[in-house]
Amino acid sequence: MNRPTEGWYERVVRPILFQLNPETAHHWALRFLWTTMKVPGGLAVLRTFAPRERPQTLFGLRFRSLVGLAAGFDKNGVAIPTWEALGFGFIEVGTVTARPQPGNPRPRIFRYPEQEVLINRLGFNNEGATAIARRLERLRSSSLAPAVPIGVNLGKSRATPLGDAPSDYRESFRLLAPLADYVALNVSSPNTPGLRDLQDEDALERLLQVMTDENRRMSRPRPLLLKIAPDLPAQSIEALVKKCEAFGLAGLIATNTTLDHSGLHGKDEAGGLSGALLRSRSTEMIRIVRQLTSLPIIGVGGICDGRSAREKRDAGANLLQVYTGYIFRGPSLLRQIDAALS
Repeated sequence: MNRPTEGWYERVVRPILFQLNPETAHHWALRFLWTTMKVPGGLAVLRTFAPRERPQTLFGLRFRSLVGLAAGFDKNGVAIPTWEALGFGFIEVGTVTARPQPGNPRPRIFRYPEQEVLINRLGFNNEGATAIARRLERLRSSSLAPAVPIGVNLGKSRATPLGDAPSDYRESFRLLAPLADYVALNVSSPNTPGLRDLQDEDALERLLQVMTDENRRMSRPRPLLLKIAPDLPAQSIEALVKKCEAFGLAGLIATNTTLDHSGLHGKDEAGGLSGALLRSRSTEMIRIVRQLTSLPIIGVGGICDGRSAREKRDAGANLLQVYTGYIFRGPSLLRQIDAALS
């Protein structure tokens, strides 16, 4: 049975937002969610959009449902209580870098509505680890403290040489891990020069050595995950998975955006592609990784309806994340996924 809110986003909100520049629309959407969080009764209104709770337990954490918000949507963690109210089972903030950075020049987000695709070349624009740690600390001690897991996605600062990447990630980790329920290492964004080289066997080993050593020093080590690219060749996937197992990582996130723009209609732009055209490759990556390991997998990439979510689960994903699909489908997407997986 349809709820009174069904279709409201697609009929009213999306046409307004899509009249704006994509980055401006994103800013105003986050601003609206932040404001709603501050208005008495605002979160209660958002809860009318949420699907039923379907608790899942993974790497020692209880997830309210198996669908979370992917990193990139709320980079600075400004609207976490509203995402929780909308029904997300977990929220991943970031990507966060050790130092604040503006990202790449604008325009840097491009919308392809007919294909439900985005291309972005944002370049890890964020307020930096110190500012975001302060925000999370305030939230954790407030009446709006989240009851769902909060992940923090870490990336390399653009100004840091690739050889110094492990110490750069470690700096962010020290500030943010105590405030996170899990930490994801992003080595797969195509928009920071050289970042994907950290997926190479030797570079990855150095990074994982530093990060797992640092994690073990914590009084309560956090689940540590690795986010990987969809464009890896088969032999690289196997080597990467073996490294994750050897260092005792909690799981993998598959996948980030892709540099394969084949099938795109309209003017192409440089950057990582997300949305419906990523769906098949991301699902295939999950299937390949699942054949190689029993480590938990968070599946993300091209989830735009219940069927695409079910494909990810059938391929071997334990949890799911959405981003681009939510921009095009809105709050009803979570209920569609819930119906498909129930």
